[in-house]
Amino acid sequence: MKATLAAILLVMLASSAQAQATPAYDAELAKSLGGNENGMRKYVFVVLRTGPNKVPAGQERTEMFAGHMANIQRLANERKLAYAGPLDGVDGARGIFIFAVDSIDEARALVATDPVIIKGEMVAEYHTHFGSAGLMMVNQVHSQIMKPAAK
Repeated sequence: MKATLAAILLVMLASSAQAQATPAYDAELAKSLGGNENGMRKYVFVVLRTGPNKVPAGQERTEMFAGHMANIQRLANERKLAYAGPLDGVDGARGIFIFAVDSIDEARALVATDPVIIKGEMVAEYHTHFGSAGLMMVNQVHSQIMKPAAK
């Protein structure tokens, strides 16, 4: 009898802990991130691949990549770019963008502002993607975990 009561108590405690560990639905947060009732939203996933024009090492290449990084930051600040990052280079895949936009055409217009595309260093491949609206918080969280540059 004591063992049965102990087992019931443990199940109740586990259920209670699980219920407390599950965060409450936040409709305002979901709305602010563009999420539907399942917390999902549409994105455009872009793969950046090696393009036809390799810009040689030197001032022009340095400026091109500085402009690329500045463009990424601008788009992130505008909440158009949810995520960006480099890839391993396999089969010419060099980076990704995940845009929080409604269409591939809108993503194309944003990608066209990037110096690596303008110079032909990279070309873009576009795909629609449906994923967690929580991805929209990556840039905010990243700014809180990135150590500031030494002055």
